[in-house]
Amino acid sequence: MVDAGEVFRRAGGHGWWHVRCVDCDRQDGDAATEPVVLASMVKVPLVLEFARQVVAGQLDPTTRVRLRAADRLGGSGTAGCADDVEMSLRDLARFALSISDNTAADALFAAVGVANVRSLVRELGLADTRIIGGPRQVVASIVGEVSGTDPARFASDYAGLDESRMRALRALDPSRTNASTGRDLTRLLAAVWRDEAAPAAACAMLRGLMATQLTAHRLASGFPDEVEVVGKTGTLLAVRAEAGVVSRPDGGRYAVAVGIRLDRMSGRQPAADRALGTAAYRAVESLRAGCRHT
Repeated sequence: MVDAGEVFRRAGGHGWWHVRCVDCDRQDGDAATEPVVLASMVKVPLVLEFARQVVAGQLDPTTRVRLRAADRLGGSGTAGCADDVEMSLRDLARFALSISDNTAADALFAAVGVANVRSLVRELGLADTRIIGGPRQVVASIVGEVSGTDPARFASDYAGLDESRMRALRALDPSRTNASTGRDLTRLLAAVWRDEAAPAAACAMLRGLMATQLTAHRLASGFPDEVEVVGKTGTLLAVRAEAGVVSRPDGGRYAVAVGIRLDRMSGRQPAADRALGTAAYRAVESLRAGCRHT
Protein backbone atom coordinates (compact mmCIF):
# COMPACT_ATOMS: atom_id res chain seq x y z
CA MET A 1 0.00 0.00 0.00
CA VAL A 2 1.30 3.44 -0.95
CA ASP A 3 1.15 6.14 1.73
CA ALA A 4 0.44 9.31 -0.26
CA GLY A 5 -1.24 11.09 2.64
CA GLU A 6 1.87 13.05 3.59
CA VAL A 7 2.39 14.07 -0.05
CA PHE A 8 -1.11 15.55 -0.13
CA ARG A 9 -0.81 17.19 3.29
CA ARG A 10 2.42 18.94 2.33
CA ALA A 11 0.65 20.26 -0.77
CA GLY A 12 -2.08 21.75 1.39
CA GLY A 13 -4.97 19.32 1.16
CA HIS A 14 -6.18 15.75 1.31
CA GLY A 15 -6.36 13.39 -1.63
CA TRP A 16 -7.32 10.06 -3.17
CA TRP A 17 -5.79 7.74 -5.75
CA HIS A 18 -6.31 4.49 -7.59
CA VAL A 19 -4.05 2.54 -9.95
CA ARG A 20 -4.89 -0.48 -12.10
CA CYS A 21 -2.72 -2.62 -14.37
CA VAL A 22 -4.35 -2.47 -17.80
CA ASP A 23 -3.22 -5.98 -18.71
CA CYS A 24 -3.52 -8.00 -15.51
CA ASP A 25 -6.12 -5.84 -13.68
CA ARG A 26 -4.10 -5.86 -10.46
CA GLN A 27 -5.08 -2.72 -8.55
CA ASP A 28 -4.53 -0.63 -5.44
CA GLY A 29 -5.79 2.66 -4.07
CA ASP A 30 -6.73 4.91 -1.19
CA ALA A 31 -10.17 6.50 -0.79
CA ALA A 32 -10.72 5.06 -4.27
CA THR A 33 -14.42 4.29 -3.75
CA GLU A 34 -15.31 7.68 -2.28
CA PRO A 35 -17.29 9.95 -4.65
CA VAL A 36 -15.22 12.76 -6.16
CA VAL A 37 -16.04 15.70 -8.41
CA LEU A 38 -15.29 14.93 -12.05
CA ALA A 39 -14.94 18.52 -13.25
CA SER A 40 -13.37 18.36 -16.74
CA MET A 41 -12.62 14.64 -16.48
CA VAL A 42 -16.25 14.24 -17.58
CA LYS A 43 -14.94 15.00 -21.08
CA VAL A 44 -13.44 11.49 -21.28
CA PRO A 45 -16.76 9.57 -21.33
CA LEU A 46 -18.21 12.39 -23.44
CA VAL A 47 -15.63 11.96 -26.20
CA LEU A 48 -15.84 8.18 -25.94
CA GLU A 49 -19.57 8.39 -26.67
CA PHE A 50 -18.85 10.76 -29.56
CA ALA A 51 -16.30 8.31 -30.98
CA ARG A 52 -18.73 5.42 -30.54
CA GLN A 53 -21.46 7.26 -32.47
CA VAL A 54 -19.02 8.20 -35.24
CA VAL A 55 -17.87 4.60 -35.67
CA ALA A 56 -21.49 3.42 -35.68
CA GLY A 57 -22.34 5.89 -38.45
CA GLN A 58 -24.74 7.84 -36.22
CA LEU A 59 -22.72 11.07 -36.38
CA ASP A 60 -20.72 12.68 -39.17
CA PRO A 61 -17.53 13.97 -37.50
CA THR A 62 -17.16 16.67 -40.17
CA THR A 63 -20.51 18.29 -39.28
CA ARG A 64 -19.92 22.00 -38.68
CA VAL A 65 -20.99 23.74 -35.48
CA ARG A 66 -21.08 27.51 -35.00
CA LEU A 67 -20.19 28.79 -31.55
CA ARG A 68 -21.60 32.24 -30.83
CA ALA A 69 -21.14 34.67 -27.96
CA ALA A 70 -24.12 33.19 -26.09
CA ASP A 71 -22.54 29.73 -26.29
CA ARG A 72 -19.28 30.69 -24.58
CA LEU A 73 -18.49 29.39 -21.12
CA GLY A 74 -15.54 30.21 -18.91
CA GLY A 75 -12.19 28.53 -19.27
CA SER A 76 -9.75 28.13 -22.12
CA GLY A 77 -10.01 27.93 -25.89
CA THR A 78 -13.04 29.42 -27.64
CA ALA A 79 -14.22 31.08 -24.40
CA GLY A 80 -11.80 33.93 -25.12
CA CYS A 81 -12.70 34.47 -28.78
CA ALA A 82 -14.05 37.88 -29.75
CA ASP A 83 -16.00 36.56 -32.75
CA ASP A 84 -18.10 33.56 -33.70
CA VAL A 85 -16.15 30.34 -34.21
CA GLU A 86 -17.08 27.48 -36.53
CA MET A 87 -15.50 24.04 -36.41
CA SER A 88 -16.30 20.38 -36.99
CA LEU A 89 -17.54 17.99 -34.33
CA ARG A 90 -14.22 16.15 -34.37
CA ASP A 91 -12.37 19.42 -33.76
CA LEU A 92 -14.74 20.16 -30.88
CA ALA A 93 -13.68 16.81 -29.41
CA ARG A 94 -10.01 17.69 -29.90
CA PHE A 95 -10.43 21.08 -28.22
CA ALA A 96 -12.37 19.50 -25.33
CA LEU A 97 -9.47 17.15 -24.54
CA SER A 98 -6.40 19.06 -25.69
CA ILE A 99 -7.09 22.39 -23.97
CA SER A 100 -10.18 21.43 -21.92
CA ASP A 101 -12.41 23.82 -23.85
CA ASN A 102 -15.70 23.98 -21.94
CA THR A 103 -17.65 25.59 -24.79
CA ALA A 104 -16.51 22.87 -27.17
CA ALA A 105 -17.48 20.18 -24.66
CA ASP A 106 -20.88 21.75 -24.13
CA ALA A 107 -21.55 21.77 -27.89
CA LEU A 108 -20.39 18.16 -28.12
CA PHE A 109 -22.78 17.15 -25.31
CA ALA A 110 -25.59 18.74 -27.32
CA ALA A 111 -24.57 16.72 -30.38
CA VAL A 112 -24.23 13.29 -28.74
CA GLY A 113 -26.91 13.69 -26.06
CA VAL A 114 -26.41 13.71 -22.31
CA ALA A 115 -28.69 10.67 -22.00
CA ASN A 116 -26.40 8.68 -24.29
CA VAL A 117 -23.35 9.51 -22.17
CA ARG A 118 -25.25 8.33 -19.10
CA SER A 119 -26.24 5.15 -20.93
CA LEU A 120 -22.61 4.50 -21.89
CA VAL A 121 -21.53 4.85 -18.27
CA ARG A 122 -24.16 2.34 -17.20
CA GLU A 123 -23.24 -0.12 -19.96
CA LEU A 124 -19.61 -0.06 -18.83
CA GLY A 125 -20.62 -0.95 -15.28
CA LEU A 126 -19.44 2.34 -13.77
CA ALA A 127 -22.00 2.18 -10.99
CA ASP A 128 -20.46 5.00 -8.97
CA THR A 129 -20.28 7.49 -11.84
CA ARG A 130 -22.98 10.16 -12.20
CA ILE A 131 -23.44 12.46 -15.22
CA ILE A 132 -25.81 15.37 -14.61
CA GLY A 133 -24.88 17.25 -17.76
CA GLY A 134 -22.23 19.26 -19.53
CA PRO A 135 -20.15 22.23 -18.37
CA ARG A 136 -23.11 24.60 -18.87
CA GLN A 137 -25.11 22.81 -16.19
CA VAL A 138 -22.22 23.07 -13.74
CA VAL A 139 -21.66 26.77 -14.50
CA ALA A 140 -25.39 27.47 -14.28
CA SER A 141 -25.57 25.86 -10.85
CA ILE A 142 -22.75 28.09 -9.58
CA VAL A 143 -24.26 31.26 -11.04
CA GLY A 144 -27.69 30.39 -9.68
CA GLU A 145 -26.44 29.78 -6.16
CA VAL A 146 -24.30 32.92 -6.10
CA SER A 147 -26.57 35.43 -7.87
CA GLY A 148 -30.00 33.82 -8.08
CA THR A 149 -32.02 35.14 -11.01
CA ASP A 150 -29.66 38.02 -11.79
CA PRO A 151 -26.56 36.55 -13.53
CA ALA A 152 -25.37 40.08 -14.39
CA ARG A 153 -24.39 40.42 -10.74
CA PHE A 154 -22.33 37.22 -10.71
CA ALA A 155 -18.84 38.70 -11.06
CA SER A 156 -19.29 41.13 -8.18
CA ASP A 157 -21.21 38.65 -6.03
CA TYR A 158 -18.63 35.91 -6.55
CA ALA A 159 -15.76 38.25 -5.65
CA GLY A 160 -17.40 38.81 -2.28
CA LEU A 161 -17.90 35.15 -1.38
CA ASP A 162 -16.07 33.76 1.62
CA GLU A 163 -14.47 30.32 1.43
CA SER A 164 -17.14 28.61 3.55
CA ARG A 165 -19.84 29.60 1.07
CA MET A 166 -17.66 28.58 -1.87
CA ARG A 167 -17.15 25.13 -0.38
CA ALA A 168 -20.92 24.73 0.00
CA LEU A 169 -21.54 25.13 -3.74
CA ARG A 170 -23.29 22.19 -5.43
CA ALA A 171 -20.51 22.03 -8.00
CA LEU A 172 -18.13 20.88 -5.26
CA ASP A 173 -20.54 18.31 -3.81
CA PRO A 174 -20.12 14.90 -5.53
CA SER A 175 -23.70 14.00 -4.63
CA ARG A 176 -25.04 16.94 -6.66
CA THR A 177 -22.76 17.26 -9.68
CA ASN A 178 -20.85 15.16 -12.22
CA ALA A 179 -19.00 12.67 -10.07
CA SER A 180 -17.17 9.36 -10.07
CA THR A 181 -14.62 7.43 -8.03
CA GLY A 182 -10.97 6.66 -8.58
CA ARG A 183 -11.85 3.02 -9.10
CA ASP A 184 -14.46 3.80 -11.77
CA LEU A 185 -12.08 6.11 -13.60
CA THR A 186 -9.32 3.53 -13.88
CA ARG A 187 -11.84 0.89 -14.88
CA LEU A 188 -13.03 3.12 -17.72
CA LEU A 189 -9.52 3.88 -18.94
CA ALA A 190 -8.32 0.29 -18.71
CA ALA A 191 -11.31 -0.76 -20.82
CA VAL A 192 -10.48 1.91 -23.40
CA TRP A 193 -6.83 0.81 -23.61
CA ARG A 194 -7.94 -2.83 -24.01
CA ASP A 195 -10.47 -1.88 -26.74
CA GLU A 196 -13.29 -3.15 -24.54
CA ALA A 197 -15.15 0.10 -23.80
CA ALA A 198 -16.39 0.49 -27.38
CA PRO A 199 -15.43 -0.72 -30.87
CA ALA A 200 -11.66 -0.73 -31.30
CA ALA A 201 -11.76 2.21 -33.71
CA ALA A 202 -13.67 4.32 -31.18
CA CYS A 203 -11.26 3.44 -28.38
CA ALA A 204 -8.32 4.31 -30.64
CA MET A 205 -9.93 7.65 -31.46
CA LEU A 206 -10.28 8.52 -27.78
CA ARG A 207 -6.70 7.46 -27.03
CA GLY A 208 -5.40 9.61 -29.86
CA LEU A 209 -7.37 12.67 -28.74
CA MET A 210 -6.34 12.25 -25.10
CA ALA A 211 -2.73 12.21 -26.24
CA THR A 212 -3.15 15.80 -27.48
CA GLN A 213 -3.66 17.22 -23.98
CA LEU A 214 -1.25 20.12 -23.49
CA THR A 215 -1.23 19.95 -19.69
CA ALA A 216 1.83 18.11 -18.38
CA HIS A 217 2.24 19.49 -14.86
CA ARG A 218 0.15 16.91 -12.98
CA LEU A 219 0.42 13.19 -13.76
CA ALA A 220 3.27 13.60 -16.23
CA SER A 221 5.35 15.63 -13.78
CA GLY A 222 5.98 12.51 -11.71
CA PHE A 223 7.45 10.35 -14.49
CA PRO A 224 10.68 10.38 -16.52
CA ASP A 225 10.59 11.34 -20.20
CA GLU A 226 10.78 7.76 -21.47
CA VAL A 227 7.42 6.97 -19.85
CA GLU A 228 4.37 7.93 -21.93
CA VAL A 229 1.62 9.62 -19.93
CA VAL A 230 -1.78 10.27 -21.52
CA GLY A 231 -4.45 11.90 -19.39
CA LYS A 232 -7.25 14.35 -18.75
CA THR A 233 -7.21 16.89 -15.96
CA GLY A 234 -10.10 18.12 -13.86
CA THR A 235 -10.01 21.49 -12.08
CA LEU A 236 -12.73 23.29 -10.15
CA LEU A 237 -11.98 25.75 -7.36
CA ALA A 238 -10.36 23.64 -4.63
CA VAL A 239 -10.39 20.44 -6.71
CA ARG A 240 -7.32 19.31 -8.69
CA ALA A 241 -7.33 15.87 -10.35
CA GLU A 242 -6.26 13.85 -13.36
CA ALA A 243 -6.99 10.43 -14.79
CA GLY A 244 -4.81 8.80 -17.40
CA VAL A 245 -2.72 5.86 -18.54
CA VAL A 246 1.00 5.44 -17.95
CA SER A 247 2.86 3.28 -20.49
CA ARG A 248 6.37 2.18 -19.56
CA PRO A 249 9.18 1.11 -21.93
CA ASP A 250 8.93 -2.47 -20.60
CA GLY A 251 5.37 -2.72 -21.96
CA GLY A 252 3.55 -2.20 -18.68
CA ARG A 253 0.41 -0.09 -18.89
CA TYR A 254 -1.26 1.38 -15.82
CA ALA A 255 -4.49 3.33 -15.54
CA VAL A 256 -4.18 5.83 -12.73
CA ALA A 257 -6.51 8.43 -11.24
CA VAL A 258 -5.46 10.85 -8.53
CA GLY A 259 -6.90 13.98 -6.97
CA ILE A 260 -6.61 16.48 -4.16
CA ARG A 261 -9.08 18.78 -2.44
CA LEU A 262 -7.20 21.80 -1.20
CA ASP A 263 -7.59 23.49 2.17
CA ARG A 264 -7.17 26.91 0.54
CA MET A 265 -9.33 27.96 -2.41
CA SER A 266 -7.31 30.72 -4.02
CA GLY A 267 -4.08 30.84 -6.01
CA ARG A 268 -2.37 28.57 -8.52
CA GLN A 269 -0.84 26.28 -5.86
CA PRO A 270 1.66 24.45 -8.09
CA ALA A 271 2.65 22.20 -5.18
CA ALA A 272 -0.76 20.54 -5.48
CA ASP A 273 -0.18 19.76 -9.16
CA ARG A 274 3.23 18.28 -8.43
CA ALA A 275 1.77 16.22 -5.58
CA LEU A 276 -0.54 14.47 -8.05
CA GLY A 277 2.43 13.43 -10.17
CA THR A 278 4.39 12.24 -7.13
CA ALA A 279 1.47 10.23 -5.79
CA ALA A 280 0.79 8.70 -9.21
CA TYR A 281 4.44 7.70 -9.66
CA ARG A 282 4.59 6.02 -6.26
CA ALA A 283 1.33 4.20 -6.91
CA VAL A 284 2.44 2.87 -10.29
CA GLU A 285 5.89 1.84 -9.04
CA SER A 286 4.37 -0.02 -6.09
CA LEU A 287 1.81 -1.84 -8.23
CA ARG A 288 4.16 -2.82 -11.06
CA ALA A 289 6.37 -4.74 -8.63
CA GLY A 290 3.75 -7.47 -8.72
CA CYS A 291 2.84 -7.30 -12.39
CA ARG A 292 4.22 -9.53 -15.13
CA HIS A 293 5.98 -6.71 -16.99
CA THR A 294 8.72 -6.34 -14.33
